[in-house]
Amino acid sequence: MADKLLKEYEVESDGVGIGVKVVYRQGEFVKSYLVDIPEYGEGTKALLVNLKREIIMDSSLKAEKLLDPKFIEQLKLQFRQRGEKLISKELPQIDADTKNAIIGILLNEMLGLGKLEFLLADGDLEEIVVNNAKDPVWVYHKEFGWLKTDINLDSEEQIQNYASIIARRGGKQITILTPLLDTHLVSGDRANATLFPISGKGNTITIRRFRRDPWTVTDFIKNKTANSDVMALIWMCMQYELNMILSGGTASGKTSFMNICLPFIQPNHRVLTIEDTRELTLPEFLHWVPMTTREPNAEGKGGVTMLDLLVNSLRQRPDRIIVGETRRQREAEVMFEAMHTGHSVYTTFHANTAEETIRRFTNPPIDIPPTLLDSVHLNVVMFRNRRLGVRRVLQVAEFIPEKRGNEESLKANTLYRWRPQDDLILKDSDSIRLFDELSMHTGLTYDEIKKDLVGKKKVLDWLVKNDLHNVNQVGKVMARYYLDQSEVMAVVEKNKKFDDL
Repeated sequence: MADKLLKEYEVESDGVGIGVKVVYRQGEFVKSYLVDIPEYGEGTKALLVNLKREIIMDSSLKAEKLLDPKFIEQLKLQFRQRGEKLISKELPQIDADTKNAIIGILLNEMLGLGKLEFLLADGDLEEIVVNNAKDPVWVYHKEFGWLKTDINLDSEEQIQNYASIIARRGGKQITILTPLLDTHLVSGDRANATLFPISGKGNTITIRRFRRDPWTVTDFIKNKTANSDVMALIWMCMQYELNMILSGGTASGKTSFMNICLPFIQPNHRVLTIEDTRELTLPEFLHWVPMTTREPNAEGKGGVTMLDLLVNSLRQRPDRIIVGETRRQREAEVMFEAMHTGHSVYTTFHANTAEETIRRFTNPPIDIPPTLLDSVHLNVVMFRNRRLGVRRVLQVAEFIPEKRGNEESLKANTLYRWRPQDDLILKDSDSIRLFDELSMHTGLTYDEIKKDLVGKKKVLDWLVKNDLHNVNQVGKVMARYYLDQSEVMAVVEKNKKFDDL
C-alpha cells in the first residue's frame, strides 16, 4: 500500500509560507505530519551564520531585549530591516520570495523556537510536544489526533535552551534545581517543560496552543458546544452576579467556556482574574486586572501562590473574581467565604458531573462543609467526546440544600442535559432554587425573568445569524445592552446591524 495523503494545506510564520501534509505512511502505525521547511545549501547556511553574527554585533539591537516579551515584535521589525539590507548587499540577485524565506527562518532561530515556530503557526494544532532530542516532535491535530512530525531537534542542549527562553520570557526559570516549568509564551499559549533526569528519556517541552482569535459565545452556539437557551440562562446569572462553577475533565473546554462567558460582565464592574498561567482573554474595554502566580526561586523565596492572590484580591474592591482553577482546601475556603461576603466568584474545577462536583468539594482532600458550597448558584459541566472530537455542555445544574437527619447536604438538580443520541442540549428539570435566587436579586417576577431570558436568547441568536464572533464585537454588543437594552432589542428584532461593529 502506497502512502495515503489525508490532508494538505499551507501555514505562514513570519512571512514564510510552508506546506503541510498529513499522511498515512506505509508500514507505520501512526499518521504523520510532514512540514515542507525550505532547505538551503552550505553557502546559504554560511550566509545565515554571518547574518546572525552581524545582527548580534549591531549595537543598536540590545541583547537583553531578546528576553523581554514587550520588545519581541519591535525587535522582529528591526531584525527584518537589518536582514534585508545585509542580504541585498551580499546577494543582490536574490528574488523577493527567497529573501523573505531566509529572513523568516532567521527570525525564528534568533527570536523564537526555531522550527517549532512553524508548528505554532498552524491553527489546526492543539498541542506540540518535544519528548527528547532522539524522537521526532509530536503534535495533536484537531482533526486527526496525535501525529508524528518529520521535525527533530538537534540536541538535548537545544531543548533546554528553548525551555530557558520560554521560562525567562514568562518571568520564571528552569534549571537543574528547578527542573519543572509551567508558564505561557508571548502568544498566550501555555507551556510546560521538564529537564532530565526528572523526565527519564530527555528534556521535554509541551505547548498547549490556543486560538489566536479567542472563542466567543457565537462560536460555541454555532458549533453546538452550547445552545442559546443555556447561554441566555448563564448570561442572566452573570448579569445579576450569581456564583458559578465550571466543571469537567481534562481538555473538556472549561477554561474556553469561562472565556466566552466573561463578556457578559458589565463594563463598569471591576474584574480580577487569578491564574497559574494566563489563559483568559477579556474584551479590551473591560475594567480588568489579571494576576498570575509565581514559583519560588532556587532559595525557596519569592513564590506567590493562588491563595496569596485570592486573599490579596479581596482588598482590591473587586466586583467579580475569576479563579483559574480550584485545587486545594484553603483556596476553596477563601473562595467560598468571598462568595458569602457578597463577591461574585467564578472558577473551574476537575469533576465529570454535577454530582461529582459536590462529592469532590465536600470530601477529602478539599473537604469543605456543604453549607459553604450552597453559595454556588450554578454548575456547568463540560464534556469532551474523544471519539467524535467534540466538546459539549453536559449538564447545567443548581445545588439544592437538603437535610439528612441532623446533617446538612446538597444534591444536584439538572436543568439542562446533553443527549448524545441526537446531539442536543435539552431541558431536563424545572428550577427549584435558581429562579428564586434571581427573583430575590433582581426583584423580577417569574414571568419577567422568563421574558428577559427570551430577549437574551434573541440577542444571542442574532449574534450567530450575523456572525459576530470577535471577542471585542461581542463585548460591545453586551456593553450596549447594559447601556440601552431597548436600542439593542430594536436592532435585533429588525435584524439590523450596528455600524461600528
